[in-house]
Amino acid sequence: MRILPLFLVLPISLPLSPVATAQTALAKLNLVVVEGDGAINNIRLRTAREPVVQVEDENHKPVAGAVVVFQLPNQGAGGTFADGAHSLTVFSDSRGRAVARGLRPNTGRGQFQIHVNASFNSQTASAVLTQTNVLSAAGAAVAGGISAKLVAVLIAVGATAAAGGAYYATHSGSSASSNISTIAAGASAITIAPGVGTVGAPR
Repeated sequence: MRILPLFLVLPISLPLSPVATAQTALAKLNLVVVEGDGAINNIRLRTAREPVVQVEDENHKPVAGAVVVFQLPNQGAGGTFADGAHSLTVFSDSRGRAVARGLRPNTGRGQFQIHVNASFNSQTASAVLTQTNVLSAAGAAVAGGISAKLVAVLIAVGATAAAGGAYYATHSGSSASSNISTIAAGASAITIAPGVGTVGAPR
């Protein structure tokens, strides 16, 4: 009987092609907040700043067709999208931008966060926006950095000026109407501007 020699075949590892290497190393996806972060929403008017984000690749070029999901809180201060939904899914446009249209604040007052997630070709990115719901314009002023005490003081000053005008009108004869107009004009000139108040010793 003739015995044939056996040959051992070892596997040979071939280097990956540049195309395969490029597919293995996924590019980085970036998500940039364009508008809506730090916005003040008016509960009474049901108006809100719509968040806008931009999806970019690792070279900061816009990515079109990315899936972008905006997520609002399920309870507390926040808002809703169409049909009362707390989430909205859109696609980025040719500029890589996605807009959360139809955002309406709820009745909860205070600060809340909007979580945004983007995905494209197995790549993901996320961002967080912060907004605040207020009940009125005065609340918006407070949220913007003006203290409630300062607003109350300015309102009291205006009321005092009006009362003084009424008293002067009842004790000044025929020239009262012109004096009232002068005092009213001075009272309406009061403006509110952000800043830091100071307190001094009595004079």
